[in-house]
Amino acid sequence: MKFESTDLSQTRSAADVVFAALRTAIVNGDLENGSQLRQEEIATAFNVSRIPVREAIARLEQLGLVETRRYKGAFVTDLPPQEIAEIFRLRALVESDAIRQAARQMTGAALSDAETAHLAFARAVTPTEWMEQNRRFHCALYGAGGQRHYLGVIENLLNLSDRYLRAQLSLTDGQQKAVDEHGLILDACRSGDAERAARLTAAHIEDAGRALLTCLGH
Repeated sequence: MKFESTDLSQTRSAADVVFAALRTAIVNGDLENGSQLRQEEIATAFNVSRIPVREAIARLEQLGLVETRRYKGAFVTDLPPQEIAEIFRLRALVESDAIRQAARQMTGAALSDAETAHLAFARAVTPTEWMEQNRRFHCALYGAGGQRHYLGVIENLLNLSDRYLRAQLSLTDGQQKAVDEHGLILDACRSGDAERAARLTAAHIEDAGRALLTCLGH
């Protein structure tokens, strides 16, 4: 038989596409907290049936980005202040330990990627760019530790916190403070000082959490 083959393992399903688009819209704030996700409207927008839309929403719910209310439908999660504080405390614990382990086996490639993201973050002018480069910076450093499960937990926590950090960076001088703190973390990783990198990372995340709660009036 003659035909043009396609590597289906490299293609995304309809549910993957819808999931990625909705997740990006939530994290970037295009879908505001409390917004309802109407399956029929989403299906029409993507020209798909409701089945991949339901699958995408279920995955978003597993990440904590969406909540389903009985008889009412799915809504973008609006976290109360105590849960936001909890997320940042957990981030500080997990990410400080992740970078502690990674700094002990830091690679030149990881440092180079983090440096590129650090510079891009400093030049960024939109909240979307801030979030993208901030995530890239941190995950480049954490990834040097080869800790797959840590990275999975961190990814989920960033999904929950990024949309709130976006507001904080937009309304305060948090970007320049983050730039300065990223530079110190990067220096600690370059020198292989794992404990200093861990302390700086924990303080960086805890400070961001406090600034965010203040920004939100709590």
